[in-house]
Parts: sequence; C-alpha cells; structure tokens
Amino acid sequence: MAHTGILRPGFVQVRVLDMPAALTHYIDRIGLDKVTEGADGRIYLKSAFEFDHHSVVLRKAEAAGIDVVAFKVRADADLNEFEAKIKAAGVAVDRIPAGEQPGIGRRIGFNVASGHRIELYAQAEQSDPKPQVINPELWNYEPHGMAPKRFDHVLLYGPEINKIEEFFVNVLGFLVAERVDTPDGTIGIWLTAGMKAHDIAFVKHPEPGKLHHISFQLENWNAVGHAADIIARYEMSLDIGPTRHGITQGQTIYFFDPSGNRNEVFTGGYDYYPDNPMRVWDERQIGKGIFYYERELNERFLTVVT
Repeated sequence: MAHTGILRPGFVQVRVLDMPAALTHYIDRIGLDKVTEGADGRIYLKSAFEFDHHSVVLRKAEAAGIDVVAFKVRADADLNEFEAKIKAAGVAVDRIPAGEQPGIGRRIGFNVASGHRIELYAQAEQSDPKPQVINPELWNYEPHGMAPKRFDHVLLYGPEINKIEEFFVNVLGFLVAERVDTPDGTIGIWLTAGMKAHDIAFVKHPEPGKLHHISFQLENWNAVGHAADIIARYEMSLDIGPTRHGITQGQTIYFFDPSGNRNEVFTGGYDYYPDNPMRVWDERQIGKGIFYYERELNERFLTVVT
C-alpha cells in the first residue's frame, strides 16, 4: 500500500509527431487499448488490466517529449493539503477543472525544478476494457501485443536534482529508494510513494524538462522476451536489451516509439518498504547499476532524450 497521500502514477501525456504511427505502436505493438478521442485530438489509452479511465494520453505536436505526469492521491481532500504544502514551498499551483480530460476529476498542477510539470488528482471514472471483479478471470479477452499490465513509471532528465529530492520527499511525501552518487554530487534518484522500487526517477541533465522513458510493467521475464520478438518482427527501433538493471533489479528492454520517445517494458524488481535502507551506487559501479549484465553504459542511453 502507499504510505503517503499519493497512491501511484496515474497518467502520462506524451507528445507524438505522427498520430497514426503512434497508435499502431502503442495499441498494436505495446498492447494498450484506445478508450476515447478528445475533441482536441488527444487520444486516451490504457491497459486492459487497469481500472481507471486512462493511463496514457497522446497529443500530436511538432516536437516529441512529455507534457505532464500525473499522480493519483487517496482522496479529494488530499488535493487541498498538497496545494497548501506546495505553495508553502514557494511553488506556484494552478487548478484544472474536472472533465478537462475525460473521466478525470479536478487536478492541481505545478512545475518542479527540473522543468517538468506534475499534476495530482483524486477522482477517476473506470472505463472498458477493465478487469473483472465478480468471479474474475485472469483477463476478459486475450491480451495483445506486449500485454502490458499497467503504466508504471517515468524517468525524467533535468537539472537541480537536489532540489527535486527535497521537494518530492519533504512536500509530496515520497521516499528515495535508490540513488547514484559521485564525487561531484548526486546524479540520479529513484523515488517511491508505495511498495515499488520506484514510481518516478530523475537523472541530472543540463537541459530542463526532458523525457528519458515511460515504462510499462509486464507479467514475467518470458513476456519481456516476447516483447523483444515483437520489436524484432516489426523492426522497431531498439535501444538495449533484453537485460537487467542493478538499480531496482528489474528485467528490461528499451525501445523507441515512431516519434523518438523512449519506451521501456519490464518485469520484476524488489519490493520496497518505508523502513528499508536506501540503496546507493557510486561512480565505480554505475555501469553495473544501470545494466547489470553488460556492466557498462551505452552512449545512446545516456544522451538520447525527448
């Protein structure tokens, strides 16, 4: 269970250059389902294993990247408490009325020191397809594509890692499960609001507001292998994998959507509890921390962001 007012990642809004190509990628290849299309052309997607209205929003734009990552909180009253805390920390907060995105209640939004927009909301309608709750089968219909269980997390690139850590821990109530430190300071933090190894992560980068990847959870290591088969069959742009992380210990493969946004599908990773000690990597073992099997980084993984 979550140990703060923030339950988990709720949805991510991603900019794409070619909507038909993006829909083929996220629906046919990854295996999400289309929920609806907004009047402004945004497309709302979700995994069939998720209850809430949507978890991925695609917006056609001139440049790829991320618009916002939103977290769901326990109750509507939590939004008022977080708004007060955020303002007390010197960060401006704006309000988005219910219905601005279909099926989603009122939200509050703010920009953090890395240049990224974060939003919080409490209410979400359910949409089909979704899991059964009476005598539930494993799934309502046969999963397709890579069969993602859920939108799981994002890794964001930007400056001011120390300020990000302070804000997410002291204001939003996250804990740092894992970090990478160098003699010049912290370069990466993996933050959790619950029992996962991470719900959001940040890596130090000179340019603000950059997306490294959005990630989807798969059922097991065999499913990651199946994802690799799909990537090869359709000649999708592969970054690296299948492999494993030292950080979070997840089994993973990275690839790109047609607009150049990096995606990850993964499985495994350790469970996190609030009384766990923080896990720390240093510059001598950073290669093994990121890619446990290869034990070295590739330049593309470090530098290609949208």
